[in-house]
Amino acid sequence: MHNWIGEGALSAKLSIVIPVYRSQQTLHELYNRTIAAVEPIEPLFEIIFVEDCGGDDSWQVIESLAKQDERVRGIKLSRNFGQHAATICGISKAIGDWVLTIDDDLEQSPEHIPALIRKAREGFALVYGIYEERSHEGWRNFTSSTARKLFTVAIPSLNHEYTSFRLIARGVASKLAEFDSPFPFVDGYLSWLTNNYATVVVRHDHRAHGASNYNFRKLLSHTINIFVTFSDLPLRMASWIGLFSAVVGMGWLSFILLRSFLGGISVSGYASVMAGIILFGGIQLLILGIFGEYLGRMNFKSSKKPLFLVSLDTQLPERTERT
Repeated sequence: MHNWIGEGALSAKLSIVIPVYRSQQTLHELYNRTIAAVEPIEPLFEIIFVEDCGGDDSWQVIESLAKQDERVRGIKLSRNFGQHAATICGISKAIGDWVLTIDDDLEQSPEHIPALIRKAREGFALVYGIYEERSHEGWRNFTSSTARKLFTVAIPSLNHEYTSFRLIARGVASKLAEFDSPFPFVDGYLSWLTNNYATVVVRHDHRAHGASNYNFRKLLSHTINIFVTFSDLPLRMASWIGLFSAVVGMGWLSFILLRSFLGGISVSGYASVMAGIILFGGIQLLILGIFGEYLGRMNFKSSKKPLFLVSLDTQLPERTERT
């Protein structure tokens, strides 16, 4: 356990990683509030903004902040890789003994950072800022809550109250970049790395500007990726569905043969035949689709594509294209 500055001989540093996507309007306020919250308790810190190619002027804002404050580092990815990849990118570049991740939309209040730090001082390697009540729309809260409950079934070690507002010990954070998956899920990785975690209840504010970047399609895609990447539950479900449909099919066949022998069937039933074809054909396609998702991910992984590529870095004057 690293000591915080002023509490022991070993001075510690804090790295604050912020994945950025279409947030040019919030970055100045986020920077100012973060500085005000962190400076009194940890003078040795850095802020890493990772711009995930949102298409707005976020990178220009990050560059200006980096020029006025040497503690700010800006990293621009070569294309949009997603929030979790951007977060891992920032963590891999961090130099602090602790790494804090926070969103760019001001729904997570920087003023709660000291509360996470105080909890970490109690000896935890991972601290989540969790919400007593979420400020999202009703459909978003319902789908997120349902998905989280399903995730805990698929990944028993996962804290179902996980959020992207986290404080991670360096020894744990440094291992995140070692996971080789084209569909990263930071909290799934963390559940594998440590069970020494705690939670702190924080306020969930309304988004300061614009609308959420997660629509229903993205949330559904993210949910499927988590299930297929981190659990064999879909495969086990496919096996049980296949077994159930086989039992139902055998029962149906036995019933039809029995009625035929007893003379109870005089005319072949078109409706029952079509219903059977549609039912069992649909089940077969569902199972094939599940297999296809796993095979597709195996293909992605075997292609050895990097999790992210950095195109610009405010600490490197020349243009880069690297992982």
